[in-house]
Amino acid sequence: MVVIYLIIVGAAAGFLATRLMKIEADIVTTMAIGIGGALIGGVLIRFVLQVAGFFGGFVGAVLGALLLIWVWQTYFAKK
Repeated sequence: MVVIYLIIVGAAAGFLATRLMKIEADIVTTMAIGIGGALIGGVLIRFVLQVAGFFGGFVGAVLGALLLIWVWQTYFAKK
């Protein structure tokens, strides 16, 4: 159930993160970034910081998605 929640929140977080980082991406890439960020951020927020609830999960998902975009741009994107 938690994974489904992170996927749904991740899709929204991916959209928000791509807009904050001014990335033009298709829907599938945006959702993948958000879901990856949600899994990263959700785990960090829930287990490390012990923050529970929708708001904590959403903040973690957005932060995780932003981190994932930054890592991608820094290390993997071709310039």
